[in-house]
Amino acid sequence: MVMKHYPPQFKVDAVALYESRPEATIRSVAADLGINPETLRNWVRAAGASRPRGRRTQAPAEPPTPLEAENAALRKKVRELEEEREILRKAAKYFGRGDALVNRFQFVADHQRRHGVKRLCTILGIARSSYYYWRGTSGDRAARQAADAALAARIRAVHRASDGTYGVPRITAELREDGERVNHKRIARVMRSIGLAGVRLRRRPRTTIADPAAAKAPDLIGRDFTASKPNTKYVGDITYLPVDSGKFLYLATVIDLASRRLAGWAIADHMRTELVIDALDAARRTRGSLAGAIMHTDHGAQYVSRAFADACRQAGVRQSMSAVGSSADNALAESFNATFKRETLQDRKRWSSEREARLETFRWLNRYNTRRRHSRLGHRSPIAYEIASETTSTTLTQAA
Repeated sequence: MVMKHYPPQFKVDAVALYESRPEATIRSVAADLGINPETLRNWVRAAGASRPRGRRTQAPAEPPTPLEAENAALRKKVRELEEEREILRKAAKYFGRGDALVNRFQFVADHQRRHGVKRLCTILGIARSSYYYWRGTSGDRAARQAADAALAARIRAVHRASDGTYGVPRITAELREDGERVNHKRIARVMRSIGLAGVRLRRRPRTTIADPAAAKAPDLIGRDFTASKPNTKYVGDITYLPVDSGKFLYLATVIDLASRRLAGWAIADHMRTELVIDALDAARRTRGSLAGAIMHTDHGAQYVSRAFADACRQAGVRQSMSAVGSSADNALAESFNATFKRETLQDRKRWSSEREARLETFRWLNRYNTRRRHSRLGHRSPIAYEIASETTSTTLTQAA
């Protein structure tokens, strides 16, 4: 759109440009400046400007010699090159701001009144149609940027509430549950733009110490870490909690294979059999009864002990054990431990004290059951999944 009002200095420069280019017409100068030819003609008349032109002289001008014509062409080329160099010098300041094409469009928008859209697009190597489309969609673009800024604020809130552990899938599920209609690809794009990411898995040392002389239970799981309903199959394991003093605490867990719920757990400064028995007792208190359930573990000395076998027998639990030295046979428990470590320690190597380790472990384990979204559960927490399963089961029973 052509401007209706121009600054006085712009008018003076436009007339001076016309006077300095004897070979150019008013129309060509106006096109370079992006203004109406009649507007420029009126400015020239008002300024009383004139310039020597061959066809207006009284006497016919002598035709230029080949050398003069060549010199004039060279001078014109030099002026054009100098102008292009100046334009590119100014444009260089725009090129380090992100999207290169958008920066070129912005430069044309900022300098079109002086140099004209056509010339700037030619020098910068962009199509005029693309520039005009970009300029025509500026309103939609501003609206998208505002929407992305609002979404970024909500993403930060969810990421912060997860202690910086949630990545794209869980943040998407959280926002959708809150009524936000958003695509996971857009979540990923906005998270990249604001420098957010979930915590990634890191390898950990193995802690299982097998007792080759102890009695072994059969494998009742067979790497099938699923269950049709809660309180039928469990897996157990031990992981270590490193502390700055050089000591370790140890966490024993009992996880339900149907809902991934942490049914029982125990922390101690040792790895004696009492640790895993305490975790089993905690699971029994949570469920009320474990009668008939399967308890699957590795071949750690604690799990193959007679004391743990007696505890399982008293609870009505059937023992199941993985193959010796095969982490894949107890992969779910291993995966849980790895998730726990990376989301609590994150970039640290250890906790500063035993108290901090216990409190952060307590907080995360309870949050895991009640709030943390699990990808295998449709991005629901374990307890939310169990409640939904109970509701579905009750509805089916009443319908039958």
